[in-house]
Amino acid sequence: MRITLIGYGKMGKEIEKIALERGHTISGKIGLENFDDLESCLANSDVAIEFTQPESAVKNIYKCFSYNTPVVVGTTGWSNQEKEVFEKCEAENQTLFYASNFSVGVNIFFEINKQLATLMNDFEDYEVAIEEIHHIHKKDAPSGTAISLAQVVLNQLKRKNQWKLDQTGSDLINISAKRIDEVPGTHTISYENEIDEISLTHKAKNRKGFALGAVLAAEYSQNKKGIYGMKDLLYL
Repeated sequence: MRITLIGYGKMGKEIEKIALERGHTISGKIGLENFDDLESCLANSDVAIEFTQPESAVKNIYKCFSYNTPVVVGTTGWSNQEKEVFEKCEAENQTLFYASNFSVGVNIFFEINKQLATLMNDFEDYEVAIEEIHHIHKKDAPSGTAISLAQVVLNQLKRKNQWKLDQTGSDLINISAKRIDEVPGTHTISYENEIDEISLTHKAKNRKGFALGAVLAAEYSQNKKGIYGMKDLLYL
């Protein structure tokens, strides 16, 4: 499979390593210095993997659509345009695989989060909060993973209506976001009352899990049409 990497930073290099180990070919490595090469790379690719910045993600997705190239998107922070992108994908019969987090472990964590939130709906004296910690280079806050975790909780806890960054309230889920050194990613969900505290934590040790998930998503997306996510890949 021929893969164009849109974004060739630390994550792009890790994806390249795993893709080559799995027998794929890298047909393009696109960064700021050679962005003009994107079109020629897409013309000779079976799939693209996009890990860039929130302000450029949608433009990159649309460029992939214009070349009928399935695109796997790991960039977060563009949720305000998500509806528009999904509608365009379906209207033009394109292929988009999007996930806030490509780690297999995190997506198992999502499912445990759902089950715990369902149980905690009956125990209203427990206050829920989410904390996420990432490296200092991550621009969006809270992380897409933290937002995904919060949205699952909102669907299960009738007493909560929305999440807010660094705000508390009887109907709010407080998300705190920290940027520390080169931390790959840590997410904790806690339920606490005056008696005890229940916490779930996922801690990434490196970028390998995210990169492997992105390559698996690319393999899954080839020769498909539509919008997919990690639940489709992992049959969760």
